[in-house]
Amino acid sequence: MSNDLIVNVSPEEVSIALLKGKDLVELNKEKNNYAFNVGDYYLAKVSRVIPNLNAAFVDVGYEKDAFLHYLDLGPQIRSLNKYVQDVTSGKQKSSNLMYFKFEPEIQKDGKIGDVLKPGSLVLVKIAKEPISQKGPRLSCELSFPGRYVVLVPFADKISVSSKIRDAAERDRLKKIVQSFVPKNFGVIVRTAAENQTVADLEKDMQELMSRWDEIFNNMKVAKAPEKVLGELNRATTMLRDMVNKNFTFDHIYVNDKNYFEEIRSYVHNNFPDKEKDVKLYQGRSPIFEHFGINKQIKTLFGRNVPLKSGAYLIIEHTEALHVIDVNSGNNVKSGENQENSALAVNLEAAEEIARQLRLRDIGGIIVVDFIDMYKAENKKVLYKKMKEAMKDDKAKHNVLPPSKIGLIQITRERVRPQINIETTEVCPSCAGSGKVSASLVLVDEIKIKLNNLLKDNTVKKPLKLIVHPYVEAYLKKGLFTSIYKKWRKEFKKQFTLESRDSYQFLEFRFFTPNDEEIV
Repeated sequence: MSNDLIVNVSPEEVSIALLKGKDLVELNKEKNNYAFNVGDYYLAKVSRVIPNLNAAFVDVGYEKDAFLHYLDLGPQIRSLNKYVQDVTSGKQKSSNLMYFKFEPEIQKDGKIGDVLKPGSLVLVKIAKEPISQKGPRLSCELSFPGRYVVLVPFADKISVSSKIRDAAERDRLKKIVQSFVPKNFGVIVRTAAENQTVADLEKDMQELMSRWDEIFNNMKVAKAPEKVLGELNRATTMLRDMVNKNFTFDHIYVNDKNYFEEIRSYVHNNFPDKEKDVKLYQGRSPIFEHFGINKQIKTLFGRNVPLKSGAYLIIEHTEALHVIDVNSGNNVKSGENQENSALAVNLEAAEEIARQLRLRDIGGIIVVDFIDMYKAENKKVLYKKMKEAMKDDKAKHNVLPPSKIGLIQITRERVRPQINIETTEVCPSCAGSGKVSASLVLVDEIKIKLNNLLKDNTVKKPLKLIVHPYVEAYLKKGLFTSIYKKWRKEFKKQFTLESRDSYQFLEFRFFTPNDEEIV
């Protein structure tokens, strides 16, 4: 089954969809003007220290102060603070830590007031984006993830991923990294480094050191609060974190040239044999429309989520938790086969629930009410299936065994706001009153506007008229007598007609040949 990454860049946001086969399994949306992304580094200023919370509120430029807990400072916070002070005052002339004198580590049960003072500068990393009414969550434990290694300033420990089981390979990787890691920097060797060459590992390290240099150079001239290092664009970050020996991509399609060049450059440096699989999409229809993603979004993000068997899920959100109810529809039979059919529906639902959690990035506590089953062995099968379906989820999660009343509880980490997409539509004609204009009136409205635009000499021709698929079918009904053909003849073929699944039923818009909307 192929894994394709579809990147849709628009003026407002960047959307990244992961398709397995043709099924949408992950969707990320990021506003283009959104400044506070996980992994970004800021030179910030401490606003308040709250002893009762053992935390501080820090000004990073967001409308609400960010939250920094004592446990997120990291043991080397005093050394980091000294480094920041030396860089901003001009005492530190180089980003190199070879001659930097470390300060004593802080205690795990210490008090934040002994480390931070109001008005002091601090280098922080965004650990969680602003969610709801809360500001960002911060961390001072610096780390720079690469393809094969993670660089950790103010440390001297080299550790290897526990997922690399072979002892000889672990020793080999540790010796390689020790040969080129700079003094006073620690390294975590990632699972993807297994069986990689010295050159690949050293190249990855050099790229991460260049990011540390960038922080140093930006911090010298920065005025707090100010971003001093941005994370890679969302598509590249997602690609870096996803691709490992258990996952590779088949194609990446991007509809923006700048993003295409950046992603292709990243792929060229890390997976040169896959560079040809990065494609610049230049089709006539929008990229999400072309790959059938808009249709899946409309189907999958509603309160009711249909399953192929005819069963369905109901997903509800409360202040404390998310609740998912599995409904069989007419799928569960009565009598002896009831248990087997209930198991079949539950197993199908488990796969879809795992997909929904990734798609919507649902975090916190999730309670799932599966269809009742009475055999203990069937409950074990369902529990095993739920855990297996969740294994590809990158977010930290925990699946608890079924309770006495058959509920399965899931906890899942959330670092970004949950994706909520409104799948119902308010009728553009009736505005919710329940009555709409006749289709003939709509046709007249379209024709009048079309006629006016074609007479306007300042508007480039031929125009592009885009409508809902049902309206397109109505306008093209009839082989020789369709409304569309009559208009084309009347207006001397100065326009074309297309449809979009994402449009509301009576919505229509006009575009120039350069795809600029005519308002």
